[in-house]
Amino acid sequence: MHPTIYKFSLHRLTGLALVLVAAGAMAQPVYRQVDKNGKVTFSDRAPTASTEPAAAPQGAAGTLANTGLPYELRQVAQRFPVTLYTGDDCGPCSEGRTLLTTRGIPFEERTIKSNDEIEALQRLSGQTSLPLLTIGSQQLKGYGDVDWSKYLDAAGYPKSNSLPAGYRNTPARPLIAQQAAPAPRAAAAPPAAQPAPQAAPSGPSPSNPAGIKF
Repeated sequence: MHPTIYKFSLHRLTGLALVLVAAGAMAQPVYRQVDKNGKVTFSDRAPTASTEPAAAPQGAAGTLANTGLPYELRQVAQRFPVTLYTGDDCGPCSEGRTLLTTRGIPFEERTIKSNDEIEALQRLSGQTSLPLLTIGSQQLKGYGDVDWSKYLDAAGYPKSNSLPAGYRNTPARPLIAQQAAPAPRAAAAPPAAQPAPQAAPSGPSPSNPAGIKF
């Protein structure tokens, strides 16, 4: 199945080839654990509640939204954060959003609207097509339910929704943060009328015995 791609009219660039990393099937459940120093270990024993999860990398998308997630899902979301890049009137973007929401994938959504954001998207992915899905450092260009599902499986995301009841992803944000326009300056009050300076005395005076002139 070919991925569905929404094209901007700016121009087209050739997409980069992706290498699919298949998830290996295990005869029995194997749990991946990451300590606070980032060391990864595998065990057939489920992690205990006292096990300290790895700290999320600084700047990782959706870090705050990951709080309250089940332990295993939180571990995956911290190591392989999911970000969806979308645009207005983009049918494939809506399909991709629906897939992630239905499957229960915690993700951050960034919108592409302005020319600056289109250029930023091109620098990020090498093209201006939408949707763009990133899973950790992997980039999936264009929507394809089969491909997206395979990469999510390989990253370790559960195949069915395991989000807590009432969980909501963070609201979509522009790719480039909008800066608030500076408040207009209040009109300056006209200077108060100053009395005309008195002519300095031309010669020495009790307050200016040397008779200095400026």
